[in-house]
Parts: sequence; structure tokens; C-alpha cells
Amino acid sequence: MWPGLVGKTPGTDEPPISLDRMLELTASAKSDGHKFEGVDLFLFDPHIPIDIGEDELAKIAGKIGSLGLNVGSLVAPVWPGTVGSTAQGGPEDREKFVLAVKKACRIARLLAKHGVRKYGVIRIDTADNPDHWYADPAGNTKKIAETFREAGKVAQGEGERLAAEGEICWGGLHSWKYAVELLERVGMPGTVGFQADLAHTYLYLLGFNAPEHALLKEGYSQAEFDDAYSKMTDALRPWTIDFHVAQNDGTVHGTGSHDKTGRHCPADDANGKLDITEASGHWLQDAAARGIRHICWDGCMFPNSMLEQQTTWNTILAAMAKVRDAHGWS
Repeated sequence: MWPGLVGKTPGTDEPPISLDRMLELTASAKSDGHKFEGVDLFLFDPHIPIDIGEDELAKIAGKIGSLGLNVGSLVAPVWPGTVGSTAQGGPEDREKFVLAVKKACRIARLLAKHGVRKYGVIRIDTADNPDHWYADPAGNTKKIAETFREAGKVAQGEGERLAAEGEICWGGLHSWKYAVELLERVGMPGTVGFQADLAHTYLYLLGFNAPEHALLKEGYSQAEFDDAYSKMTDALRPWTIDFHVAQNDGTVHGTGSHDKTGRHCPADDANGKLDITEASGHWLQDAAARGIRHICWDGCMFPNSMLEQQTTWNTILAAMAKVRDAHGWS
């Protein structure tokens, strides 16, 4: 549901889209007899306030259930300016980060109690940018790992898992290699893992924000792409516990207060760089063994005019069904 909030600013021509409207668009999507089976939720105003009361959350759960949908993964508000703060900051910042995860676990528990959540993860990131990280790579990686480990202990105690979003705008997760090094440093496989998004991880290959780890140069051949993609996914797949279907045209994009990151394009975009079905297969090998129970569409920072077109949702649903059918989903 976060495409209705990320990069949206009240009072502009790209205001937030309500949760009710996003649910309506989800439930109305159809493609060759397929329907969406659930939603991932953003625990952020105005959709789901992190301190929402149980009665109000029960109403939302009831509506989601009445539409024939489940709830999968939840995004914890770990960033400065919310209940959280940077994972590489001082003790108070890092305590706030862990508190955001604790509050997200509470909501996860209540959604399960009200019958709409049976699987999924809680998504986190480092809540800081690469420029800040590069000021002290070793020291900041150590701090982030310690913060993630403490958050992981909280999640583990609640029967939850944390997936760190692999995206070039998050310091310490802004390259495929730094992401692996961070997760190894955390050392909680199965509890603290990786969230792979096709649009974001494509930018890893080109070295945006981390040219030292680029695997491709502009004008690459198909064979070069295949080798690079295999190298990246082989390194990250063992850590991957959450997966987003998406498309990317090789450019970066930022909207509102959101830092520039991989541009999400429509699934049928003529400029898309990925064979969505083929690329997904690299991430979804042995997915069930890693506890992945669902795949998600991320249309982060799609303009409202695009999100309000039902055909946008139908097209991505068709792409997701192809991914599922090609890679052993049932």
C-alpha cells in the first residue's frame, strides 16, 4: 500500500492516496481470472498510525478481510521524524529505531489476532543516506549491525522476521556487497534478512551510489548482464526473505522528501531493462525454504495519475501471475 504514501506530499498535485482507495484498486484488479490475494501495509500516517488503537485497527482488518485480502509484510517507520531514527546514530537514535520495530511487532500481533495476517515480515532499512555512511564506513556498519541485532531480538521474541530493504538510497545497503557484509555482521540469518526489489537491485549492477561495486557498464551485452545478475543474486539470495516484483528503466528517481533511488516503471514499460519473469527466478530459487510465502508488487513513487488507472494494477497482476506460475508457486 505504500505507493499511495511514499513521495506524496499533502497540498500538492501528488497528495497521499487513502488506504481505502488503495484497497479498492487492489480488490478491483483482475487478469485472466487472477485476483490479488493480499496487501503489504505501510505503518505510517495517514494509512496506519504506528500507535493506532486496537479497535481502530480491528476495523481496518475487518475491511481488508471483507475484500477477500490478507495482510503480508509491514513497513516499520524507522526514520528520523517518525517514532524511529537512524540506525547508525547515537544511543538515543538507535533506541528509537528499535522502538519502531517493537511498535510494528505489536501491530503485526494484533492483525494476526484479528485473522488477516498469517505470514510476512517487517521491513526495515538503515534510516540514513550513503553520504553519512561514507563518513565512517567501518564505524557506521558496526553501529547499524548492532542496531539491527537488537531489533532482531525484539522481532524474534514476537515470532517475526526483519527484512532490510536493498535500495541505493540507504547507507550501508546501497550496494549489493555492502548489504551482504552488513547482514553477515548482524549474524542473525533467518531472523534479519534481505528484501530484494527488482527495480532497486538493478541499480546495484550499475554502481549507483557505490561505483566501487559496479558489475556492469553502460552498453553492456546480454551475456555480461547474465553474468552480473547471477553474481549479485547468488550473493544476496541466501539472505532474501521478502521479494518485490517491479520494473526499472535504468534511471533514478525521487519524489517529495524521498531520496533518489531506482525508478519503478509500469510492468509493460517499453524502456524496462528487465525480463521480469526471468529476473524473478534468480531470487525465488528455494524461496519456500527461506520462508517466503508471498510476492509483492512495488509501484513506489508512481504518479497518482498512473496509480488511479485500474489498468496499471491489472498489468502488474498479470506480470506477477507469470512470475508465480514460472517459479513453482501455488
